[in-house]
This record gives sequence, C-alpha cells and structure tokens, in this order.
Amino acid sequence: MLKLPFVLAFTAMTAFFWGVYGVVLRFGTAEMKHNSLCAFVGVGLAYFLIAVLVPVALLNRKREVGHWSISGTLLSLFAGSVGALGALGVALALSNGGQAIYVMPIVFGGAPVINTLLTSWLNKSFSQIKPLFLLGMILVGLGMVGVLITKPAPKPSANHAASSHAAETDSKNSEAASGSSLSEKVSEATAEVENKVKKVVEREVHWLYVGLSIALAVLCWGSYGPFLHLGQGKMGGSRLRPFCCVGIAYFVIAVIIPIVILLSSQAGNDFTPLGMLYSIGAGAAGALGALGIILAFTYGGKPIFVMPLVFGFAPVINTIASITIDQTFGGINSVFIGSVLLGILGAVTVLLNAPKAIPHGKPAPATPSAATPSAATGASPSAPITPNAMEASAGTSNSKESTESTTPPEPPTSPGS
Repeated sequence: MLKLPFVLAFTAMTAFFWGVYGVVLRFGTAEMKHNSLCAFVGVGLAYFLIAVLVPVALLNRKREVGHWSISGTLLSLFAGSVGALGALGVALALSNGGQAIYVMPIVFGGAPVINTLLTSWLNKSFSQIKPLFLLGMILVGLGMVGVLITKPAPKPSANHAASSHAAETDSKNSEAASGSSLSEKVSEATAEVENKVKKVVEREVHWLYVGLSIALAVLCWGSYGPFLHLGQGKMGGSRLRPFCCVGIAYFVIAVIIPIVILLSSQAGNDFTPLGMLYSIGAGAAGALGALGIILAFTYGGKPIFVMPLVFGFAPVINTIASITIDQTFGGINSVFIGSVLLGILGAVTVLLNAPKAIPHGKPAPATPSAATPSAATGASPSAPITPNAMEASAGTSNSKESTESTTPPEPPTSPGS
C-alpha cells in the first residue's frame, strides 16, 4: 500500500507527457510541410537520446536489479516497436489533416480497451473482470467522447483575419476608384480565391487516412503496456534494460527506416530546424512518458489499471494544452467540464476495481536452496519477492520439479533465458 503513491505519481507523469505529445508534434508536422516521416525522425532521435544513451550510461555506472534475458529483450523490443508504430499512426493522422484536439482523445479513449482485452487474455483473467470495472471503462469512454464533442472551437487565425480585412479594404478602395464594374471583378476574384482555399482545406483532411492512422495508433498503443510489462518481468524487474530496448526499437523504426525511405524517394528536403526541434520535443515527451510507465510497473503497478489511467487523463491534458495554445477559453462550457470530471471518475473506478491478474513467475536469486516461484505461487513478474511470496512458494514444494521445468532460475547477470 505504501508504494501506491509512487505508482500514481509516475502514472501522472506519463499522462502529462503523453498528453502534450500530440500538441507539440502538431507544430513539428506543420513546420515541415505536414511530412509525417520527417516529424517521425525527430521523435525517434529523442527516444534514442533519452531511452538508449541515458540507460546505457547508468547501467555502466551502477549495477541495477534484474538481468538481461533473450525473452525479456525480445518482448521489450516488440513493445518498443508497437509503441513506435503507434507514434507513426499519430503523425500520419496529423499530417493528413487531423487535429490533435480530437485525434488524441480518440486514441487515448480506444487504447485502454485494447489494453484491457489483451492483458486479460495474456493473464487468463477474463472471469475476474467485475461489473464496476466495466462501468469505469464506460465512464472513461463517455467522458472522452464528451470532451471530443464539446471541445472549444479554435478562433480564426490572426493572419486569416488580417488578410480578409485587407481584401475588404482593397475591394472598397477599388470600388471607389474604378466604379462598379471593377468592384464586380474584384468580388468575383475574391469568391474564386475563397472557393480554392475551401477546396484546399477540404483536401487536407483525408478522413479515410486519418481514421486508419487513428486505428493503427489505438491498436499499437493499447498493446504497448502489456508486452512491456512482460518484458520487464522476464528481466527480473529491471527498469533500465526494457527502457533501452524500447529506445532501440524506436531508433530502428522511427529513424533508420524513415531516412532510407526519404532518401530513396528524394523527399527529405522538408526538414527544418524549427520543425525538428518541435518533433524532438514531442519525442522527448513520449520517452519520458514511457519511463513513467516502467517506473509505475517497478513499484507494483499493473497494466490493467496503469494504462487505463494514463489513457484516461492524457486526453484531458491534451485538450487543456490545445485550448491554452489556441486561446479558446471562452468556448469552455459546463458540459465540457462535466465530461472531464466524468473521465476522472471513471479512471478512479478502474483503479479501485481492476481485476486480479494471474501473475507470471519471477526468477528467484541463483542460490542452491532457493525455490523458483511459478505462476501458481502468486508472485508478480515485476514486484520484489516478499516474505509472503516466499512462504507461498514454500507451500508449493510438492510441485517443485514441474515448476523448475517450466521456469528455470536464472542468475542476475545471465545473458539469456
């Protein structure tokens, strides 16, 4: 129970950074002519700096709990891969005309559903899902839909207002100087320009691509937490090792592959310093959010309630950040505030009624007399071995041979599983 504040603190850390992720990335894609691959490279570079170089330096200076293992490395790499693909889905949605103020709430509303179903399937705990837990998920979904529907509308940009005013002034001046015939020509030209602008704006929003991109992000980010949790368990509860694997996967998928594509298609001239700065900032927010997930798992958090909390609060932060940047405070109404409170209530309900997952065994220290805990002992893959867990393990000594055959003990420094 004493670890619960740490779990909530790191969960809040992830919700904040992932909440501002889409808002910052929106500026990056806009600065680079809505080239999603260019913005994706910036995200991958940030992950490489934060999730690879920093963990490697810390691992070399200080010995951490846990150990490297083949299965844990592969699971963590897979978690990083789906996380990178989810980030690509968000970038594609934004580059195809989607707006962060509604793209991110949809992503964060759908990902917990995938997370819950996948986690329950991996842990074989469908039968333990309570009605109140489902109610909490519904409340979170309703709250996010309410935030989406009642979101404040952005104000017309200053440039658009200035250009409209200038066009109107020029039209009046032309009418006074040249008579009604010239005024009619100006009016026709203005109407033609407005029609062209309208068509351009409509073409910018490719709803099919936006929908498919959002679906990709929902599926991938919903799968991220469960596989990362499994990878951390296979590495003996290590924090930095799975985080490093996530960074490596991001570097390959979000940096190397996009650069090869851009160079082969000769479409890499959309890089701009300001666009890269925004994209790297978005990637840094994503990487720090991933670190918060790992730390929440380290202190005993489980994906089945950590991830829904993250995906419940992050869209609220995203909406608040969007409102602040777009200066649309005047559009906030009571329904919007009620939707935010409904989402928070649902998230708390999820936390209090999360199903008890069937745990995976954690490798015991490599001592001659130590028994290896299995799934039947009730030991969590990411939680430390407590005296209660050791007593439960001792109570199952009759099945010791079968346990050792399925999960053999590994020394803390073992290079493989």
